[in-house]
Amino acid sequence: MSAGIASGGHATSKPSAVTNDPVGEASVGDLLARAAAGAQSAWDEIVRRYERLVWSVARSHRLNSADSADAVQTTWLRLVEHMSAIQEPDRLGAWLATTARRESLRIVTRRQRERRDGADDELQSMPDSGIGVEESLLSSERDATLLRAVRELDDRCQRLLRVLSASPPPRYDAVSEAFGMPIGSIGPTRGRCLQRLKDVLLDMGFNPNSSNDDDTNGGDS
Repeated sequence: MSAGIASGGHATSKPSAVTNDPVGEASVGDLLARAAAGAQSAWDEIVRRYERLVWSVARSHRLNSADSADAVQTTWLRLVEHMSAIQEPDRLGAWLATTARRESLRIVTRRQRERRDGADDELQSMPDSGIGVEESLLSSERDATLLRAVRELDDRCQRLLRVLSASPPPRYDAVSEAFGMPIGSIGPTRGRCLQRLKDVLLDMGFNPNSSNDDDTNGGDS
């Protein structure tokens, strides 16, 4: 099966045979088998079911748009390369999430190395953003505090919050498959993780509601 990736991060393929069979209700195993045999409709259905999950994992690593697209495209290519080797089709969501995470971390590592190598040049060419120094420092401090608090959570909460905070958020059925948890437990688990995060922030002396109060007083709402 040959495959290509569209510019918007959508995976496409050029099947050797076209089928008009409905695929919306097909099992993941059936879809993988059909896609491996060259069915465009099966491949499109796989992408439809999981693309938001793959995108959310990439964006949870704070990649910019271009790097997120790179991670997403590479993830789909990895699936094309290993499609016939997938032993547990029902765990495809978890496989894609793990692959997207690995590809995202690869890009993060590369960008960090590039920043270290070109730090001086970047400083010299950095444009004036127009943001005040004090405002920039406060924003950086809030982000750093939040990041430290998130890292105090268990790995499951960290991954779940990062994935669900992506825009747009992934489908709950894909999250359920990727994390191995019932759909009905995703919302309550997210709530518990957010409460733990709030408790950690309070223990660190940071009021997580203070920024919301400022937004309410000074914003449109």
